[in-house]
Order: sequence, then C-alpha cells, then structure tokens
Amino acid sequence: MKQYNVGVIGATGMVGQRFITLLENHPWFNLVALAASARSAGKTYEEAVGSRWLMKTPMPESVKKMVVLDAANVAEVAAKVDFVFCAVNMKKDEIKALEEAYAKAECPVVSNNSAHRFTPDVPMVVPEINADHIDIIPAQRKRLGTKRGFVAVKSNCSLQSYVPALHPLRKYGISDVLVCTYQAISGAGKTFETFPDILDNVIPYIGGEEEKSEQEPLKLWGRIEGDKIVSAESPRFTAQCLRLPVSDGHMGAVFVRFENKPSKEEILQAWKEFHGPAQDLELPSAPKQFLHYFEENDRPQPKLDRMLENGMAVSIGRLREDNQYDYKFVCLSHNTLRGAAGGAVLLAELLAAKGYFD
Repeated sequence: MKQYNVGVIGATGMVGQRFITLLENHPWFNLVALAASARSAGKTYEEAVGSRWLMKTPMPESVKKMVVLDAANVAEVAAKVDFVFCAVNMKKDEIKALEEAYAKAECPVVSNNSAHRFTPDVPMVVPEINADHIDIIPAQRKRLGTKRGFVAVKSNCSLQSYVPALHPLRKYGISDVLVCTYQAISGAGKTFETFPDILDNVIPYIGGEEEKSEQEPLKLWGRIEGDKIVSAESPRFTAQCLRLPVSDGHMGAVFVRFENKPSKEEILQAWKEFHGPAQDLELPSAPKQFLHYFEENDRPQPKLDRMLENGMAVSIGRLREDNQYDYKFVCLSHNTLRGAAGGAVLLAELLAAKGYFD
C-alpha cells in the first residue's frame, strides 16, 4: 500500500493524543504535521502539551520536538500532508467552517467531530457497517468544487457498542430498540484527576448524547439517493445516557423487538459469523473478529474487555429473552479506540484502500 503523509488537527487534546499514539508505527500513514490553536502554535509538541499528556503510554519521541502549527493556517498545514485527522474542541459552526476550508484546500479531512455528521453529502461511516456510503464523496466534491478535498466522519463513540451488535440482526426486521448507555469519563476528555465530581457518583445527563444515540444509527443504516444520504426510517430508537466513574469503555444495555423474532441460537450465530469490508480488506486496524460474545454472566466488563483486539472489537454478553421486548443484552466498546481515534484511523484506511486520497 502507498504511504501517505498525514496531520492531526487538534493534536493537543485527548483524542488528538490518541491519534498520535495510533499513528506512531502505522504501516500506511506517516505523521508529519501537528496543529492546534494559536496559543499552542510555535511551541514544540512537548512544550504545548506539558503535563497534560493523558495517555497511559509515553509521548512518542518522534513528536516531542515537532513544532505545532496553527490549525487556522489552512494552506500551511495542507501543503505538508495528503490528508488530516481532525479532533478540535470548538463550536460546531466553527468546526464545520474549518473542516470545509481544509477540504477546499484539496486536503481531505477524516473527522472525529460531530459537526458534519448530518451534512447530507458527508459520509458518516463505521467500516464494517456502511462502507458503501463513501460513494457519496464525488457528489460532495462537486458541491465543494474540489478534485481531492472532502470531509468524512466517524459516528458518535457510544454507538460503537450497540449498533454493531444490532447490525447483523437487521435481517430479522428490528422494529424497536431501547438502549441505556453507561459512558466512560474519557468520552468527555476527562481523567479522574480532572473530573473529581465523578468519583462515587453517576451523572444521568450527557449533553446532546441521547439525540445522537437515537438519530445517528438511522444515518448509518440509510442509503444514498442522488447527491445525499437519506436516513433509514426504522427502527425506532429511544436512549438514555449516563456518565459513570470508569476511565475508558462505553457500555450499552440493549432491549430489542423484532418483526420476525429469531432464536437465541440464530442471534449468536449471526454475531459469530459477522464480518464487514474492514475484515475483508484486511485493513491494518481492523479486528480479526469484530463481535465477541461472552458466555459468563458477569461479562463484558470495561476493565477486563475494553482492550479486546487492541480496543477495536465489540464485546457482547447476557443475551436473554425479555418479558416486554423480545431480547436484551449488554455490549461494550473502547470509546477512544473503536469509538473515537481508532474508528477514524480505520475509516482512513478504508478510504486509502479505495483510492480516495490519491
């Protein structure tokens, strides 16, 4: 596979740091540019981050002396790279404008941000589920007036636990889904040191999260019509999202109703056999087995199972019949690996394999 020079926009934040750790030894992507806000620009990365390095592994030596660029200087950053990953902490309209500016500078953007998730011609992709949505990119390029530039996004991190578990069951006609998500503090960019209020506590509200959890699955399961992606009309989702004192790992408690109720054995078989384009293309970050089912009653657990297949697999457990819905189960994904930076790197690998950065 061809080598690509890449940059990270928003490199000093938690997700930006995660991107850096994932790109350190990537076989396809060579990290050559780091960009952040004006207050970090001009400093070495080590100086800009200082004591705010939040990863469990040390800061890679290769980035310590790299000078941080100003993310607002689009032309300067774009000139150095084949594409960028974006994980900035800004207002939504500012993120939209920044990402489109990079795209119009003929620099493709693979975004971790939510700003463009419902832009009709921006693909929001989980590579195992809706890889075909990248086919909308030519329509987006036409709108932007670009030859190479475009924006592609990954979905919300909490979806990565329960939508993959539901996806291979769609053949049975899913009609209703109730999901309660139990989300780690790293999803808010926090650690226990920076978020003491979470200790011995549960916070039953995460701004905007329930709307995303109910609406984004329908875009993932939507279809391309002309120059836009049209969301699916069903199933009906209802969600409740809670923040828990867990460092990493989002869990979902899922209740599901079918038009044609499968047997428990059929569900387990569907999960075991499921694979998608990420596995078929043998993308470097793809888990060999996407969905793992645990027979033990007390699994999956974030502490034990979030790092399964380098944090890129989904763990499922406690499948059983329900007296109001047809079935219920729990599922788990690593929110900053599969859910955030890792999911974006996997999407970039898909785009590279399909030639969209050439």
